[in-house]
Amino acid sequence: MLSEEKIKLMTGIAMFEKKEGKRIFPLNRYFKNDYISRHMLGAFFSYTLCCLLGASLWILYHLEMLLDSISAELLLTLFRRFGLLYLAGLAVYLAATFWIYRKRYEYASGGLRVYVAKLKRLEKRYEYQNKVKEMAKEGVRHDGTSGV
Repeated sequence: MLSEEKIKLMTGIAMFEKKEGKRIFPLNRYFKNDYISRHMLGAFFSYTLCCLLGASLWILYHLEMLLDSISAELLLTLFRRFGLLYLAGLAVYLAATFWIYRKRYEYASGGLRVYVAKLKRLEKRYEYQNKVKEMAKEGVRHDGTSGV
């Protein structure tokens, strides 16, 4: 027998899965620190690669100037400046990455709690209907008028 309340619950669960499923379900495999550190590690490598590519382009663009006035002092100054810019940018980028993925994890874990609560509610409806069916069967078997 179909129940209107069960249909509404199942429809709500299906809509929730379709709307939020891609954001919420992959987080179920990770602890919060693992999820954040995984993305911070990826951010570190991508930032480092981008900085190296940017430095390579800058060197290629200014190659003539560098070759004309090459000196150990100039190279040391350029390396220090690049190192400081790299470290400052990396600190800002990793802080932003930490903050963003912490918020994403908190949002998804809240959504996961809502999803689990909806599933438990649906499960209780099924348990209730099964108990009602069993009680109805028991009543028919032990009913004095039925002759069983």
